[in-house]
Parts: sequence; C-alpha cells; structure tokens
Amino acid sequence: MKRILAMVGLVPLALLLSSCNQTKTTGPGSISLGTKTSALSVMEKVAIGANSCWFKSKDSDFRNYRLSPELNSFTGRPRILIVPKNNPAERPLLVVQASGNPAEIEAFGPLMTMSVGNRIARDISNWSKGQNNC
Repeated sequence: MKRILAMVGLVPLALLLSSCNQTKTTGPGSISLGTKTSALSVMEKVAIGANSCWFKSKDSDFRNYRLSPELNSFTGRPRILIVPKNNPAERPLLVVQASGNPAEIEAFGPLMTMSVGNRIARDISNWSKGQNNC
C-alpha cells in the first residue's frame, strides 16, 4: 500500500518536471500570407532575400542547409526549398511557395516548427512586402 501511495505521489512530480523541460521556443508551424503581387514576382523577392540574408551572409542558423530555388515551376507554384547541405536530394526542411495573382504565400516544413521558424516567418513577411532588410 505504501508503494502504491509513493508511486501516486510521484506522478504529479513527474508532470511538473516534464513541464519544466518544455520551455524551448518553438516556431509558428505552417504560415500563409496574402500579397499584392503575382506568385512569381513575390517568390523572386523571397528567393533573393533568403539567398543574401541566410546563405551569402553565412548565417549560423542556415549553415547546414542549401537553398534550392524552383521559380520556373510548371505547376504555377514557384517555390524555394531549404534542403540539407550535404544531402540535397533529401526531403526539404522548408518549402516556401506562392500561387495566384495576387499571390498567397505558404511556408511549411520542419524548420517552421523550430525556433528559427519565427525568424523565417518574419523574413518572408518582410520580403514579400518588398523590404530588403535581413
């Protein structure tokens, strides 16, 4: 009986400790943004921003990744992919694509669920509005 009571007393303690471990910042998950320009036009801006701010600047958040732009899409959805640097054929870790006129931008993938996803969302929003800042 004492053993059962001791185990029951440990459950709230275990729950309390596990909640302390969940303080990591997470990203927004998938996002969707409306724009005032065409899909190709806005994705060109996003691709240029991503290339200069994330990759050419040698940003530490993106050093293990590679940019793979697919702007000439036959599906009408120009997009950029962020893939592992050493295995570019692997599944993308981030997909940013747009469709329509005016375009709707979508960003999704594992990077969007991490803390860097907040920055990605902010950068994509800024670039889609024509801002060039990193």
